Parts: sequence; C-alpha cells; structure tokens
Amino acid sequence: MRKEDKSTIIEQIADTVKGYSHFYLIDVTAMNAAATSALRRDCFKAGIKLLLVKNTLLHKAFESLEEDFSPLYGTLKGTTAVMFSDVANLPAKLIKDKAKNGIPGLKAAYAEESFYVGADQLDALVAIKSKNEVIADVVALLQSPAKNVISALQSGGNTLHGVLKTLGEKSE
Repeated sequence: MRKEDKSTIIEQIADTVKGYSHFYLIDVTAMNAAATSALRRDCFKAGIKLLLVKNTLLHKAFESLEEDFSPLYGTLKGTTAVMFSDVANLPAKLIKDKAKNGIPGLKAAYAEESFYVGADQLDALVAIKSKNEVIADVVALLQSPAKNVISALQSGGNTLHGVLKTLGEKSE
C-alpha cells in the first residue's frame, strides 16, 4: 500500500472516531465469513457502523487525535474491528447477544468518555443507560410525587364524601 493511501485511510479513521461519541474494539479473529456477514447485518440494523481496520493504522489514527487513547494501544493485536455508535450501550448489547464462546470478543471500549479494557467489562458496558433511558427515569421520578398527591386527594375526597353522606343519613 502506498504511503499516500495509508495517510488517507488514517485520516478517514480519525474522522470516523471524531464523528461518533462511543466505539468498541472487538476481536473477530475466529469468525468465519458467514458469521462476519451476519454481524455486519445486525450492526447495520441496529445503527452501528462496523469497520474492520489494521491495528497499525488505527494506532496512528488515535495518535493523530487530540484526545489520549493510549489505554487502548495494548489491545491492538490480532484481527480488530471497530463498532461506532452514538448510543453507549447498544454495541455492548449486540456483542453480548451475538457472542458464542467469546466470539466476537470485546477487546476494549470508549464509552461515556471512559475507557473499558478487557472482555470482563462487557456487563458494565451493557448496564450503561442511554440518554433516552435516563430521560425516561427522570420523567418517571418527577411524575411519582404528582401521582401520589392526586391519588391521596382522590381517596381523601371519597372518604370525605362517604363521611358526609353517612352524617346526612343519620340526621334523618
């Protein structure tokens, strides 16, 4: 490969890394063509960009960026694919769902501005809540006191109405 081609590829990888807020490095060494094709289809359906890269080019792309990605350098061995996503836990859920005997295996991830290195971090990555999940939790927490007040007022109103009705019937 010519040097100009390599520099173009490095720039494209760096632009892709800058374009997404989360990415996962996965090991696809033991995957055959059919399994790789199925993984690509599943990634496309989920809105995840899957990119098979050479480790040296990815390393140079990381070095060209302003942020320090040095914790990930040790994982750049073997056959590496990168999953890019705007939702932090979506690739982790896909990997956990697809992984059979550790294939594809998680090497490392950059999610929520933190580094997760090693396959043992997969459960922690799955547990990360997406923006929409956090918003739903906050809305539910905000609605809870209002629902309690309305419920108390309604039950109190029924009780008060029953007392008044009973008192009204006694006086007759």
